[in-house]
Amino acid sequence: MEFIKVTEQKEPFIALIELNRPKELNALNKQLMEEVRDALQALDKNDQVRVIIITGNEQAFAAGADIKQMADKSAIDMLLIDQFSTWDQIRRTKKPIIAAVSGFALGGGCEFAMTCDMIIASETAKFGQPEIKIGTIPGAGGTQRLTRAIGKAKSMELILTGRFLSAEDALYYGLVNKVVPKEMYMLETMQLAKEIAQLSPVAVQLAKEAVNRSFETHLDEGLAFERKNFYLTFASEDQKEGMKAFVEKRKADFKGK
Repeated sequence: MEFIKVTEQKEPFIALIELNRPKELNALNKQLMEEVRDALQALDKNDQVRVIIITGNEQAFAAGADIKQMADKSAIDMLLIDQFSTWDQIRRTKKPIIAAVSGFALGGGCEFAMTCDMIIASETAKFGQPEIKIGTIPGAGGTQRLTRAIGKAKSMELILTGRFLSAEDALYYGLVNKVVPKEMYMLETMQLAKEIAQLSPVAVQLAKEAVNRSFETHLDEGLAFERKNFYLTFASEDQKEGMKAFVEKRKADFKGK
């Protein structure tokens, strides 16, 4: 792969995807996103991977979409290219995805981070949807996910002005899970991934699915979906092992079955 690096065993059961277009501040061109899609599909099928981390570098998670690829396109060109279809794999990935963000996460970069399940941010991180400044609007979910994450008033302000959100403000508004010094953000992300990777992969995937459903349905439907997934855990060996270990006062050994 040309624009990403994939490490399948960064730690036991943890895979790392690094965006690798440093000269372009990891601008998200079509090929990069296709590589991300293919990597996520492969990692989702890999039994030795339970948690996936996506990161850029200290200067930028991703500073936006690759404007050069879009500048001269017509509306019909953009419709036919359908560049955001590759993004759907992020949302479809069953395993939890943690974004480790340092520096710029703007435009498509902010949308990419929000598509992940959790975000650990360096204190240097800056989030925003500045598309309005180049005569367009977010197209990969920014108007929807940012509003769900931080509320209508603040998201309206950011999207209509193109202002940035600092790491501390992102934490205050609930966009990120934690903010740490720049030298610690990857370590903090890895610690979170390790904690999740020790748990039942079956239960983790069902829980992720249920939480995501809460943003897509009415309460009654979401409760019914949660209940169904709760019952499904009782078909797993992990549930039997987890409850047996609790009764026997020992650490559970989850196998993902």
